[in-house]
This record gives sequence, structure tokens and C-alpha cells, in this order.
Amino acid sequence: MADITIIIVSWNAREYLLRCLKSLECGLGELEAEVIVVDNASTDGSAEAVRELYPEVKLLVQKENLGFARANNIGIRQSTGKYVCLVNSDVIVLEGCMERLFFFMEETPLVALAGPLVFNPDMTLQRTCRSFPSLKSALCSAIGLDGWNYPPHDAIRKVEAISGCFMMARKEVMDEVGLLDERFFFYAEDMDWCKRFHNAGWETVFYPEARAIHYGGSSSALAPVRFYVEMQKANLKYWKKHSGPLKRSAYLSIVFLHQALRIARSAIQFTLDPSGREAAAHKAKRSAACLKWLFTRARMA
Repeated sequence: MADITIIIVSWNAREYLLRCLKSLECGLGELEAEVIVVDNASTDGSAEAVRELYPEVKLLVQKENLGFARANNIGIRQSTGKYVCLVNSDVIVLEGCMERLFFFMEETPLVALAGPLVFNPDMTLQRTCRSFPSLKSALCSAIGLDGWNYPPHDAIRKVEAISGCFMMARKEVMDEVGLLDERFFFYAEDMDWCKRFHNAGWETVFYPEARAIHYGGSSSALAPVRFYVEMQKANLKYWKKHSGPLKRSAYLSIVFLHQALRIARSAIQFTLDPSGREAAAHKAKRSAACLKWLFTRARMA
């Protein structure tokens, strides 16, 4: 049995994927690892490059883009490691990252999920742990106080949720909690998983002694408007799954407010800041697409 199985889902992110694979050796230390790449029908030569450069990697090529949750589950079902480490294709693993997470979880048997300290490419902090969604957190995001939803990232601590860009999970607990919910195509599946581990009495920990870099959006950047709408769809699915109809209706109202405020702020930026007009127009376009979906489809989601 391998110490850990690393699963990387990739969709048209060839260069990021190759950099990620190259960084794994540095992060593993002395661990015995199995690496699985699930390619979601990429057309940029990703699969061919992995076959050529990393023949030891188990490559699972899909016929279509199955989304993040379903593709990861395919990898998990074939994993043999004691722990499963889900790593985004646009992550660079820093020295000893997996090894430190592994030994931390070996010493803390009540911890079923753990995530490292994650940096942006410019080495600024990327916030990867947060509280579970609530009406308060949704309202804070709507009025520009999103920072209140994130705990400090300065020490080892129990948290409610960690980002799916990099999470290590205890394999044996998955038999109790289950795999990722495949109804989430992309986004919020990590939050849902953390919620289910929490409800089953297991702990999730932010462990900053392990470190990684996450570029963010390597796949979603290909279709940003669609991605933004998919985020809202996924959030609504989460609320539908974990909250009653009254809270869900209240959440929808806050989302309407949030998107309306984004359009208003974008209009002001477009008028007052000529250098930022392209960005402002794009933000408005994303929010308009979201509002269109909310008006026409959200009630049926």
C-alpha cells in the first residue's frame, strides 16, 4: 500500500499540469506515493505529454469533461494509498508539503481532512480555509466584507472548511462519509465534503507547516462568464442540500442584491476610471449573466 495517492484532475491545463507533476518529488520527501492524473478530455496535448514525460503516472483519460467531483471520484476509486491527496493541476507543491501533512495526520487520528498554507504566484497569502456558508457570510460578501468569513491563516487550527485546490483526506473515513457529491460539476463540492466530514464528527485542520502555490483559475479562466455562473449554481445546490426552503429563499435574495451591487459598482468604475473600463465591463457581464440565470432558472435548480 502506498502512503498516499495523489489525484490531479486536469482539463486543458497542460503547462500547469506538467509543472505540478514536476514539483511532486520535492513535496513527497521519503513517502511512497501513487500518482493518478484524470484528464477530462483535454484537447491541448495534456494526456500525450504525461504519457511521454511521466510514464509512471497512472493516466485516466475521459471521453468528456466530467467535472471536478466526478473525475476525482474516478481517481479515488482506483487509489491504493492510506491517504488521498486531491491537488489541482495549477498547484506547485513546495518542499516537504505532502510529507508534513502525512505525518501530522498520522499523529492526529481524529483529523480526516487537512490542507496546507497556500500562496498566490506572487507569494501573497491565498485564503483557503473558511467557515461554512451562512446568511451572515453571504451578506458580508454582498456588501464587500468577505474577509470576515475567513479565520486567521497564521497557525495550526481546526477549521470548518478548506479549499479543494489541495486537501489530504483519510481514506478509511471515506467509507463512512462517502466520495465527492457528483451533482456538483465544479465548485462547492469541497465545501460539501467538508460539511459531511464535520457532520460525521471528524475534524478538518489548516496546517501551515505544509506549503504550496496555487495559480488559480487555470481551467476556469478559459470561460470566465460561464465559470462565474457555475459558481452560483453550485452555491445554490449547496444551500438546497444543507438548508431548508426559508433559508434558501433568503440566500437567493442576498445573491440578487450581491449581483445588483456588483453591476452598480462596475458602472461607477467604468465611468470614473478609464484605465479600468475593460475589467469593469467584464465584471458587469458576469453579474448580468448570473442575474439572467437567477431570474430564469434558479427557482427550478
